[in-house]
Amino acid sequence: MASSSDATPSAGNTPENPESGSATEVSAVPDGSARRGRVRARRAAIMAVPAAAVAAGLAILTAEGALGVQFAISGMPFTVTAKELNGTGFEQFGGLDSMAEGSPNAGDTGGQVLVVTSAIKNATLDSLCQSVDLGGTNLLIKAGSGSQKVQASDLTTDSTELTGDASFNNIEIGNDASTLTKAGVKGPIGVFSQQADTVRIANLRQTNYATTAGVFKLPGLKLSFSDKGC
Repeated sequence: MASSSDATPSAGNTPENPESGSATEVSAVPDGSARRGRVRARRAAIMAVPAAAVAAGLAILTAEGALGVQFAISGMPFTVTAKELNGTGFEQFGGLDSMAEGSPNAGDTGGQVLVVTSAIKNATLDSLCQSVDLGGTNLLIKAGSGSQKVQASDLTTDSTELTGDASFNNIEIGNDASTLTKAGVKGPIGVFSQQADTVRIANLRQTNYATTAGVFKLPGLKLSFSDKGC
């Protein structure tokens, strides 16, 4: 076992800097504190590596279209209707939306809603109507009822109900959601999905919890409050 004289430099044998030949300054902080500081710094660095890797991975996946845009939903469903929807590049798969922590709309679901995500690369909608029940009154949005129709690109909707008269071209059913290619969006691996070159839905009606779009053009937009929804 080394003695204290072996472990601690004395004033007479202060180590020299090998490059400059000058004496190296010895910290006045006790050895134990210095070691603890170094250990804490190493632990912090090690813990930061996985978080940084995950953040970088999510950024790459989002850039590649592997993940849809994610945000905390309000938990208030809204209704969307249209006389007709026409789209190119269609995908559909299951998903799970989450509300903000402490949301008063969480109920007994833990703040999560099981949804069907529909993604369309380019879509047009005839006579779009969207309504939100605010409790006794409805916030109503209408657009595209004239000669110009509503246009959207990179459109996604998270729905709990969808009805209408639908037709598809070159449809594929049973795909793994992580392998979808038609709309540029990929779902979770191992999840059942379908995709098609084109989609047409007449008399569309949806109950949605979230909608995103790269571009959303609403000609003839009218926003109002009403006793009735769409």
